[in-house]
Amino acid sequence: MSEINAKRTVAQRDANRPINATGFRNSISKGWGPVDRSVNLPAGLAEAAAAHRAQLRAALPGRRIAVAAGRAPVRSNDTDYLFRPDSDFVWLTGCQAEGAVLVLGSNGEETLYLRETAGPDELDFFANARDGELWIGPVPGLKDWSEALGLPCRPIEDLPAGVRGAVPAVMSTYGVEPLLDAVVSTGPAALYELRRVLSELRRIKDDWELEQIRAAVDASVQGFADVASELPEAIRGGGERWLQGTFDRRARTLGNGPGYSSIVAAGNHAPVLHWVRNDGAVREGDVLLLDAGVEVRTLYTADVTRTFPVTGEYTAAQRQVHDLVHKAQLAALDAVRPGAPYSAFHNAGMQVLAEGLKDWGLLDVSVEEALGPDGQQHRRFIVCGTGHFIGLDVHDCASSSAEAYNAGTIEPRMTLAVEPGLYFHPHDETVPPELRGIGVRIEDNVVVTETGIDILTEALPITTDGLEAWVRSHLPA
Repeated sequence: MSEINAKRTVAQRDANRPINATGFRNSISKGWGPVDRSVNLPAGLAEAAAAHRAQLRAALPGRRIAVAAGRAPVRSNDTDYLFRPDSDFVWLTGCQAEGAVLVLGSNGEETLYLRETAGPDELDFFANARDGELWIGPVPGLKDWSEALGLPCRPIEDLPAGVRGAVPAVMSTYGVEPLLDAVVSTGPAALYELRRVLSELRRIKDDWELEQIRAAVDASVQGFADVASELPEAIRGGGERWLQGTFDRRARTLGNGPGYSSIVAAGNHAPVLHWVRNDGAVREGDVLLLDAGVEVRTLYTADVTRTFPVTGEYTAAQRQVHDLVHKAQLAALDAVRPGAPYSAFHNAGMQVLAEGLKDWGLLDVSVEEALGPDGQQHRRFIVCGTGHFIGLDVHDCASSSAEAYNAGTIEPRMTLAVEPGLYFHPHDETVPPELRGIGVRIEDNVVVTETGIDILTEALPITTDGLEAWVRSHLPA
Protein backbone atom coordinates (compact mmCIF):
# COMPACT_ATOMS: atom_id res chain seq x y z
CA MET A 1 0.00 0.00 0.00
CA SER A 2 1.39 3.41 -0.93
CA GLU A 3 1.96 6.07 1.72
CA ILE A 4 -0.78 8.21 0.19
CA ASN A 5 -3.30 5.36 0.24
CA ALA A 6 -2.33 4.47 3.79
CA LYS A 7 -2.95 8.03 4.94
CA ARG A 8 -6.27 8.09 3.08
CA THR A 9 -7.34 4.81 4.79
CA VAL A 10 -6.50 6.19 8.22
CA ALA A 11 -8.31 9.43 7.45
CA GLN A 12 -11.42 7.56 6.31
CA ARG A 13 -11.40 5.44 9.45
CA ASP A 14 -10.93 8.40 11.78
CA ALA A 15 -13.67 10.34 10.00
CA ASN A 16 -16.20 7.75 11.19
CA ARG A 17 -15.09 7.87 14.82
CA PRO A 18 -17.35 10.02 17.04
CA ILE A 19 -14.35 10.87 19.23
CA ASN A 20 -13.26 13.36 16.58
CA ALA A 21 -16.62 15.13 16.35
CA THR A 22 -16.87 18.39 18.29
CA GLY A 23 -20.54 17.86 19.04
CA PHE A 24 -19.92 14.42 20.46
CA ARG A 25 -17.03 15.61 22.61
CA ASN A 26 -19.18 18.41 24.08
CA SER A 27 -22.14 16.09 24.66
CA ILE A 28 -20.39 13.06 26.14
CA SER A 29 -18.74 15.00 28.95
CA LYS A 30 -22.00 16.24 30.49
CA GLY A 31 -25.03 14.89 32.29
CA TRP A 32 -23.53 11.96 34.20
CA GLY A 33 -24.78 11.24 37.71
CA PRO A 34 -22.89 9.53 40.54
CA VAL A 35 -22.10 5.79 40.33
CA ASP A 36 -21.27 3.21 42.96
CA ARG A 37 -17.50 2.65 43.03
CA SER A 38 -17.33 0.97 46.43
CA VAL A 39 -15.10 -2.04 47.00
CA ASN A 40 -16.94 -4.97 48.56
CA LEU A 41 -14.28 -7.02 50.33
CA PRO A 42 -14.96 -10.21 52.33
CA ALA A 43 -14.85 -9.73 56.08
CA GLY A 44 -11.35 -10.03 57.46
CA LEU A 45 -9.48 -9.63 54.16
CA ALA A 46 -8.01 -6.18 54.86
CA GLU A 47 -6.91 -7.25 58.35
CA ALA A 48 -5.33 -10.44 57.03
CA ALA A 49 -3.44 -8.53 54.33
CA ALA A 50 -2.15 -6.02 56.89
CA ALA A 51 -0.87 -8.88 59.03
CA HIS A 52 0.86 -10.36 55.98
CA ARG A 53 2.63 -7.05 55.31
CA ALA A 54 3.81 -6.98 58.91
CA GLN A 55 5.21 -10.50 58.49
CA LEU A 56 7.13 -9.44 55.39
CA ARG A 57 8.58 -6.35 57.09
CA ALA A 58 9.67 -8.48 60.04
CA ALA A 59 11.35 -10.96 57.69
CA LEU A 60 13.12 -8.19 55.72
CA PRO A 61 13.61 -5.38 58.27
CA GLY A 62 14.68 -1.99 56.98
CA ARG A 63 14.19 -2.91 53.32
CA ARG A 64 12.26 -0.95 50.71
CA ILE A 65 9.99 -3.33 48.82
CA ALA A 66 7.77 -2.96 45.77
CA VAL A 67 5.35 -5.68 44.66
CA ALA A 68 3.22 -5.30 41.53
CA ALA A 69 -0.21 -6.67 40.57
CA GLY A 70 0.65 -7.03 36.88
CA ARG A 71 -1.43 -6.66 33.75
CA ALA A 72 -3.62 -8.94 31.65
CA PRO A 73 -1.68 -10.55 28.81
CA VAL A 74 -2.85 -10.04 25.25
CA ARG A 75 -4.90 -12.94 23.90
CA SER A 76 -5.09 -11.81 20.30
CA ASN A 77 -4.78 -8.44 18.59
CA ASP A 78 -6.80 -6.05 20.77
CA THR A 79 -8.38 -8.63 23.10
CA ASP A 80 -6.86 -9.63 26.44
CA TYR A 81 -7.15 -12.58 28.77
CA LEU A 82 -9.10 -11.91 31.95
CA PHE A 83 -6.87 -10.20 34.49
CA ARG A 84 -5.65 -12.20 37.48
CA PRO A 85 -3.24 -10.35 39.80
CA ASP A 86 0.12 -11.62 41.06
CA SER A 87 -0.41 -13.92 44.04
CA ASP A 88 2.22 -12.27 46.26
CA PHE A 89 0.60 -8.89 45.60
CA VAL A 90 -2.83 -10.28 46.55
CA TRP A 91 -1.41 -11.85 49.73
CA LEU A 92 0.00 -8.49 50.79
CA THR A 93 -2.93 -6.25 49.82
CA GLY A 94 -6.16 -8.12 49.05
CA CYS A 95 -6.41 -5.74 46.07
CA GLN A 96 -7.22 -6.99 42.57
CA ALA A 97 -6.71 -3.75 40.63
CA GLU A 98 -4.81 -4.18 37.39
CA GLY A 99 -1.53 -2.26 37.20
CA ALA A 100 -1.38 -1.50 40.94
CA VAL A 101 1.93 -1.44 42.84
CA LEU A 102 2.48 -1.73 46.60
CA VAL A 103 5.51 0.05 48.05
CA LEU A 104 6.70 -0.66 51.58
CA GLY A 105 9.12 1.94 52.93
CA SER A 106 12.11 1.19 55.09
CA ASN A 107 10.51 2.94 58.08
CA GLY A 108 7.14 1.19 57.94
CA GLU A 109 5.44 3.41 55.36
CA GLU A 110 2.91 1.70 53.09
CA THR A 111 1.54 3.12 49.85
CA LEU A 112 -0.59 1.57 47.13
CA TYR A 113 -0.14 3.15 43.71
CA LEU A 114 -2.87 2.61 41.14
CA ARG A 115 -4.66 4.13 38.21
CA GLU A 116 -7.18 6.79 39.11
CA THR A 117 -10.55 6.52 37.43
CA ALA A 118 -11.02 8.80 34.42
CA GLY A 119 -14.04 11.10 34.75
CA PRO A 120 -16.50 12.02 31.96
CA ASP A 121 -14.49 15.16 31.18
CA GLU A 122 -11.42 13.06 30.33
CA LEU A 123 -10.67 11.42 27.02
CA ASP A 124 -10.07 7.99 28.55
CA PHE A 125 -13.63 7.86 29.88
CA PHE A 126 -15.09 7.23 26.42
CA ALA A 127 -12.11 6.73 24.07
CA ASN A 128 -10.17 4.00 25.89
CA ALA A 129 -11.82 0.67 25.07
CA ARG A 130 -9.51 -1.20 27.44
CA ASP A 131 -9.86 0.90 30.59
CA GLY A 132 -12.53 3.51 29.99
CA GLU A 133 -15.59 3.26 32.19
CA LEU A 134 -17.98 3.78 29.29
CA TRP A 135 -16.60 0.50 27.94
CA ILE A 136 -15.93 -1.62 31.05
CA GLY A 137 -18.18 -0.12 33.73
CA PRO A 138 -17.45 1.74 37.00
CA VAL A 139 -14.07 1.05 38.57
CA PRO A 140 -13.03 1.83 42.16
CA GLY A 141 -10.79 4.86 42.51
CA LEU A 142 -8.00 5.78 44.92
CA LYS A 143 -10.39 6.90 47.66
CA ASP A 144 -12.45 3.71 47.36
CA TRP A 145 -9.47 1.37 47.58
CA SER A 146 -7.95 3.34 50.44
CA GLU A 147 -11.13 3.16 52.50
CA ALA A 148 -11.56 -0.57 51.84
CA LEU A 149 -7.98 -1.64 52.52
CA GLY A 150 -6.86 0.92 55.09
CA LEU A 151 -3.91 1.81 52.85
CA PRO A 152 -2.82 5.23 51.61
CA CYS A 153 -3.36 5.30 47.83
CA ARG A 154 -1.65 7.51 45.27
CA PRO A 155 -1.86 7.82 41.48
CA ILE A 156 0.33 5.38 39.59
CA GLU A 157 1.99 8.39 37.93
CA ASP A 158 3.58 9.16 41.33
CA LEU A 159 5.31 5.78 41.51
CA PRO A 160 8.70 6.97 40.18
CA ALA A 161 8.94 9.57 42.95
CA GLY A 162 7.82 7.00 45.51
CA VAL A 163 10.73 4.66 44.78
CA ARG A 164 13.34 7.32 43.99
CA GLY A 165 16.61 7.21 45.89
CA ALA A 166 19.44 4.71 46.11
CA VAL A 167 19.53 4.05 49.87
CA PRO A 168 18.27 1.59 50.75
CA ALA A 169 17.78 -0.06 47.36
CA VAL A 170 14.32 -1.30 46.39
CA MET A 171 13.58 -5.02 46.21
CA SER A 172 10.88 -5.54 43.61
CA THR A 173 9.01 -8.21 41.65
CA TYR A 174 10.74 -7.72 38.32
CA GLY A 175 8.90 -8.65 35.11
CA VAL A 176 5.39 -8.01 36.43
CA GLU A 177 4.87 -4.28 35.85
CA PRO A 178 6.76 -2.42 33.07
CA LEU A 179 6.56 0.95 34.84
CA LEU A 180 8.10 -0.47 38.01
CA ASP A 181 10.82 -2.23 36.03
CA ALA A 182 11.64 1.07 34.30
CA VAL A 183 12.28 2.98 37.54
CA VAL A 184 13.73 0.26 39.80
CA SER A 185 16.74 -1.94 39.15
CA THR A 186 16.41 -5.22 41.01
CA GLY A 187 19.17 -7.73 40.48
CA PRO A 188 18.49 -11.47 40.19
CA ALA A 189 19.68 -12.14 43.75
CA ALA A 190 17.34 -9.55 45.29
CA LEU A 191 14.43 -10.72 43.14
CA TYR A 192 15.00 -14.33 44.17
CA GLU A 193 15.30 -13.34 47.84
CA LEU A 194 12.02 -11.40 47.81
CA ARG A 195 10.07 -14.15 46.09
CA ARG A 196 11.66 -16.79 48.35
CA VAL A 197 10.74 -14.96 51.55
CA LEU A 198 7.18 -14.38 50.38
CA SER A 199 6.75 -18.03 49.37
CA GLU A 200 8.08 -19.31 52.67
CA LEU A 201 5.86 -16.95 54.67
CA ARG A 202 2.84 -18.12 52.67
CA ARG A 203 3.43 -21.78 53.62
CA ILE A 204 1.71 -21.22 56.99
CA LYS A 205 -1.92 -20.14 56.59
CA ASP A 206 -3.81 -17.97 59.07
CA ASP A 207 -7.42 -18.54 60.11
CA TRP A 208 -8.79 -16.26 57.40
CA GLU A 209 -6.85 -18.07 54.69
CA LEU A 210 -8.00 -21.47 55.94
CA GLU A 211 -11.60 -20.28 55.65
CA GLN A 212 -11.00 -19.33 52.01
CA ILE A 213 -9.46 -22.70 51.18
CA ARG A 214 -12.31 -24.56 52.87
CA ALA A 215 -14.79 -22.55 50.82
CA ALA A 216 -12.85 -23.37 47.64
CA VAL A 217 -12.93 -27.09 48.44
CA ASP A 218 -16.64 -27.05 49.28
CA ALA A 219 -17.43 -25.34 45.98
CA SER A 220 -15.25 -27.86 44.14
CA VAL A 221 -17.11 -30.77 45.71
CA GLN A 222 -20.33 -29.28 44.31
CA GLY A 223 -18.67 -29.03 40.92
CA PHE A 224 -17.72 -32.71 41.01
CA ALA A 225 -21.32 -33.62 41.78
CA ASP A 226 -22.46 -31.47 38.84
CA VAL A 227 -20.10 -33.38 36.55
CA ALA A 228 -21.37 -36.76 37.76
CA SER A 229 -24.95 -35.75 37.02
CA GLU A 230 -23.98 -34.78 33.45
CA LEU A 231 -22.18 -38.03 32.57
CA PRO A 232 -25.07 -39.37 30.42
CA GLU A 233 -25.03 -36.18 28.33
CA ALA A 234 -21.27 -36.51 27.89
CA ILE A 235 -21.67 -40.11 26.73
CA ARG A 236 -24.45 -39.10 24.29
CA GLY A 237 -21.99 -36.85 22.51
CA GLY A 238 -21.10 -33.90 24.71
CA GLY A 239 -17.78 -35.51 25.57
CA GLU A 240 -15.07 -34.10 27.79
CA ARG A 241 -15.84 -30.53 26.78
CA TRP A 242 -19.39 -30.79 28.09
CA LEU A 243 -18.07 -31.91 31.47
CA GLN A 244 -15.41 -29.21 31.50
CA GLY A 245 -18.10 -26.61 30.88
CA THR A 246 -20.20 -28.13 33.65
CA PHE A 247 -17.46 -27.80 36.26
CA ASP A 248 -16.22 -24.45 35.05
CA ARG A 249 -19.75 -23.03 35.20
CA ARG A 250 -19.94 -23.99 38.88
CA ALA A 251 -16.50 -22.46 39.46
CA ARG A 252 -17.52 -19.23 37.81
CA THR A 253 -20.81 -19.12 39.73
CA LEU A 254 -19.41 -19.76 43.20
CA GLY A 255 -16.01 -18.17 42.73
CA ASN A 256 -13.69 -16.33 40.41
CA GLY A 257 -13.48 -19.36 38.11
CA PRO A 258 -11.36 -22.51 37.84
CA GLY A 259 -8.12 -22.25 39.79
CA TYR A 260 -6.26 -23.80 36.87
CA SER A 261 -7.09 -25.43 33.55
CA SER A 262 -9.49 -28.23 34.41
CA ILE A 263 -8.32 -31.74 33.49
CA VAL A 264 -11.24 -33.81 32.19
CA ALA A 265 -9.61 -37.01 30.93
CA ALA A 266 -11.77 -39.94 29.82
CA GLY A 267 -10.56 -43.36 28.69
CA ASN A 268 -7.12 -43.30 27.08
CA HIS A 269 -6.63 -39.67 28.03
CA ALA A 270 -6.59 -40.45 31.77
CA PRO A 271 -2.87 -41.40 31.82
CA VAL A 272 -1.92 -37.97 30.40
CA LEU A 273 -0.91 -35.95 33.46
CA HIS A 274 -1.99 -32.56 32.16
CA TRP A 275 -4.74 -33.39 29.70
CA VAL A 276 -6.26 -29.91 29.37
CA ARG A 277 -7.39 -30.15 25.75
CA ASN A 278 -10.57 -31.84 26.96
CA ASP A 279 -11.70 -32.51 23.41
CA GLY A 280 -12.26 -36.26 23.52
CA ALA A 281 -15.29 -38.47 23.66
CA VAL A 282 -16.67 -40.08 26.81
CA ARG A 283 -17.67 -43.68 26.24
CA GLU A 284 -19.42 -46.32 28.28
CA GLY A 285 -16.83 -48.38 30.12
CA ASP A 286 -14.42 -45.45 30.51
CA VAL A 287 -13.10 -44.12 33.74
CA LEU A 288 -12.98 -40.34 33.99
CA LEU A 289 -10.04 -38.66 35.70
CA LEU A 290 -11.34 -35.29 36.85
CA ASP A 291 -8.72 -32.89 38.27
CA ALA A 292 -10.34 -29.53 38.95
CA GLY A 293 -10.59 -26.83 41.59
CA VAL A 294 -12.65 -23.72 42.22
CA GLU A 295 -10.77 -20.48 42.81
CA VAL A 296 -12.94 -18.39 45.13
CA ARG A 297 -13.26 -14.64 44.69
CA THR A 298 -10.36 -13.99 47.05
CA LEU A 299 -8.28 -16.13 44.64
CA TYR A 300 -7.55 -19.09 46.93
CA THR A 301 -8.00 -22.38 45.11
CA ALA A 302 -8.71 -26.03 45.73
CA ASP A 303 -7.03 -28.84 43.77
CA VAL A 304 -9.06 -32.06 43.78
CA THR A 305 -8.91 -35.26 41.74
CA ARG A 306 -11.10 -38.33 41.58
CA THR A 307 -11.10 -41.11 38.97
CA PHE A 308 -14.51 -42.74 38.61
CA PRO A 309 -16.42 -45.02 36.19
CA VAL A 310 -18.72 -43.03 33.92
CA THR A 311 -21.49 -45.64 34.10
CA GLY A 312 -21.05 -46.43 37.78
CA GLU A 313 -19.01 -49.65 37.62
CA TYR A 314 -15.29 -50.29 37.24
CA THR A 315 -13.92 -53.10 35.13
CA ALA A 316 -11.69 -55.62 36.91
CA ALA A 317 -8.52 -53.97 35.58
CA GLN A 318 -9.71 -50.46 36.44
CA ARG A 319 -10.57 -51.60 39.95
CA GLN A 320 -7.17 -53.26 40.31
CA VAL A 321 -5.32 -50.04 39.52
CA HIS A 322 -7.64 -47.85 41.57
CA ASP A 323 -7.34 -50.09 44.62
CA LEU A 324 -3.55 -49.85 44.55
CA VAL A 325 -3.66 -46.06 44.24
CA HIS A 326 -6.17 -45.94 47.09
CA LYS A 327 -3.81 -47.95 49.24
CA ALA A 328 -0.99 -45.53 48.41
CA GLN A 329 -3.24 -42.56 49.21
CA LEU A 330 -4.03 -43.90 52.68
CA ALA A 331 -0.33 -44.44 53.37
CA ALA A 332 0.54 -40.94 52.16
CA LEU A 333 -2.20 -39.28 54.20
CA ASP A 334 -1.09 -41.19 57.29
CA ALA A 335 2.43 -39.78 56.84
CA VAL A 336 1.28 -36.14 56.85
CA ARG A 337 1.95 -35.21 60.46
CA PRO A 338 3.37 -32.10 62.15
CA GLY A 339 7.09 -32.51 62.66
CA ALA A 340 7.47 -35.10 59.90
CA PRO A 341 9.75 -34.38 56.93
CA TYR A 342 7.92 -32.91 53.95
CA SER A 343 9.20 -35.86 51.91
CA ALA A 344 7.56 -38.40 54.25
CA PHE A 345 4.17 -38.58 52.54
CA HIS A 346 5.79 -38.68 49.13
CA ASN A 347 7.99 -41.59 50.18
CA ALA A 348 5.11 -43.45 51.85
CA GLY A 349 2.94 -43.29 48.73
CA MET A 350 5.79 -44.28 46.43
CA GLN A 351 6.65 -47.29 48.64
CA VAL A 352 3.16 -48.71 48.24
CA LEU A 353 3.08 -48.08 44.50
CA ALA A 354 6.49 -49.65 43.93
CA GLU A 355 5.54 -52.73 45.95
CA GLY A 356 2.33 -53.11 43.98
CA LEU A 357 4.08 -52.74 40.65
CA LYS A 358 6.62 -55.35 41.72
CA ASP A 359 3.84 -57.75 42.68
CA TRP A 360 2.30 -57.25 39.22
CA GLY A 361 5.59 -58.06 37.53
CA LEU A 362 6.09 -54.54 36.17
CA LEU A 363 9.45 -53.97 37.90
CA ASP A 364 12.48 -55.98 36.84
CA VAL A 365 14.46 -54.83 39.92
CA SER A 366 13.82 -55.04 43.64
CA VAL A 367 11.59 -52.52 45.36
CA GLU A 368 14.62 -51.28 47.30
CA GLU A 369 16.60 -50.64 44.11
CA ALA A 370 13.65 -48.94 42.44
CA LEU A 371 13.19 -46.56 45.38
CA GLY A 372 16.91 -45.75 45.51
CA PRO A 373 18.34 -42.55 44.00
CA ASP A 374 19.86 -44.39 41.04
CA GLY A 375 16.83 -46.59 40.42
CA GLN A 376 13.40 -44.95 40.14
CA GLN A 377 12.17 -47.49 37.57
CA HIS A 378 8.67 -47.28 39.05
CA ARG A 379 8.52 -43.61 38.06
CA ARG A 380 7.80 -44.69 34.49
CA PHE A 381 4.23 -45.00 35.73
CA ILE A 382 4.20 -41.87 37.95
CA VAL A 383 6.69 -39.28 36.79
CA CYS A 384 5.20 -36.53 38.98
CA GLY A 385 5.40 -36.16 42.73
CA THR A 386 2.68 -37.09 45.18
CA GLY A 387 1.74 -33.69 46.54
CA HIS A 388 2.35 -29.98 46.94
CA PHE A 389 1.24 -26.86 48.81
CA ILE A 390 -2.05 -25.21 47.84
CA GLY A 391 -3.29 -21.69 48.50
CA LEU A 392 -3.33 -18.63 46.25
CA ASP A 393 -1.57 -20.74 43.63
CA VAL A 394 -2.54 -24.30 42.81
CA HIS A 395 1.15 -25.18 43.24
CA ASP A 396 1.63 -22.75 46.08
CA CYS A 397 4.85 -21.38 47.56
CA ALA A 398 6.83 -22.53 44.52
CA SER A 399 9.64 -20.00 45.04
CA SER A 400 10.57 -21.44 48.45
CA SER A 401 14.11 -22.68 48.84
CA ALA A 402 14.75 -26.40 48.53
CA GLU A 403 15.62 -26.44 52.24
CA ALA A 404 12.22 -25.03 53.15
CA TYR A 405 10.23 -27.04 50.62
CA ASN A 406 11.38 -30.54 49.71
CA ALA A 407 13.80 -30.81 52.64
CA GLY A 408 11.58 -28.94 55.06
CA THR A 409 9.35 -30.05 57.90
CA ILE A 410 5.57 -30.31 57.92
CA GLU A 411 4.06 -27.73 60.27
CA PRO A 412 0.57 -26.97 61.56
CA ARG A 413 -1.52 -24.71 59.28
CA MET A 414 0.13 -25.92 56.13
CA THR A 415 -2.36 -26.80 53.40
CA LEU A 416 -1.40 -29.63 51.09
CA ALA A 417 -2.70 -31.58 48.13
CA VAL A 418 -1.84 -35.29 48.42
CA GLU A 419 -2.12 -37.07 45.06
CA PRO A 420 -0.54 -40.43 44.27
CA GLY A 421 -1.45 -42.01 40.95
CA LEU A 422 -0.59 -44.59 38.32
CA TYR A 423 -0.56 -43.91 34.59
CA PHE A 424 -0.42 -46.68 31.98
CA HIS A 425 -0.34 -45.14 28.53
CA PRO A 426 -2.25 -46.94 25.76
CA HIS A 427 0.93 -47.34 23.67
CA ASP A 428 3.13 -48.61 26.55
CA GLU A 429 4.07 -52.12 25.48
CA THR A 430 5.80 -52.89 28.79
CA VAL A 431 2.45 -53.37 30.54
CA PRO A 432 -0.21 -56.02 29.98
CA PRO A 433 -2.84 -55.07 27.36
CA GLU A 434 -5.63 -54.97 29.94
CA LEU A 435 -3.84 -52.16 31.86
CA ARG A 436 -3.01 -50.00 28.87
CA GLY A 437 -4.99 -46.77 28.74
CA ILE A 438 -5.82 -46.76 32.46
CA GLY A 439 -4.84 -43.70 34.50
CA VAL A 440 -5.89 -43.20 38.12
CA ARG A 441 -5.19 -40.32 40.50
CA ILE A 442 -6.70 -39.60 43.90
CA GLU A 443 -6.09 -36.11 45.25
CA ASP A 444 -7.22 -34.85 48.63
CA ASN A 445 -6.75 -31.39 50.14
CA VAL A 446 -5.69 -31.35 53.79
CA VAL A 447 -4.87 -28.90 56.55
CA VAL A 448 -2.13 -29.91 58.97
CA THR A 449 -3.32 -29.61 62.57
CA GLU A 450 -1.42 -29.79 65.87
CA THR A 451 -2.01 -33.55 66.04
CA GLY A 452 -2.55 -34.73 62.46
CA ILE A 453 -4.61 -33.56 59.51
CA ASP A 454 -8.07 -32.34 58.63
CA ILE A 455 -9.12 -33.79 55.27
CA LEU A 456 -11.12 -31.04 53.58
CA THR A 457 -12.23 -33.26 50.69
CA GLU A 458 -13.69 -36.06 52.80
CA ALA A 459 -17.16 -35.46 51.29
CA LEU A 460 -15.89 -37.16 48.13
CA PRO A 461 -15.34 -40.94 48.46
CA ILE A 462 -11.98 -42.45 47.51
CA THR A 463 -12.72 -46.20 47.52
CA THR A 464 -13.83 -48.06 44.40
CA ASP A 465 -17.09 -49.12 46.06
CA GLY A 466 -17.68 -45.62 47.37
CA LEU A 467 -17.07 -43.97 44.01
CA GLU A 468 -19.31 -46.45 42.18
CA ALA A 469 -22.13 -45.67 44.59
CA TRP A 470 -21.42 -41.93 44.38
CA VAL A 471 -21.65 -41.96 40.57
CA ARG A 472 -24.87 -43.99 40.57
CA SER A 473 -26.41 -41.63 43.14
CA HIS A 474 -25.93 -38.67 40.77
CA LEU A 475 -27.07 -40.33 37.55
CA PRO A 476 -30.60 -39.43 36.44
CA ALA A 477 -33.21 -42.03 37.41
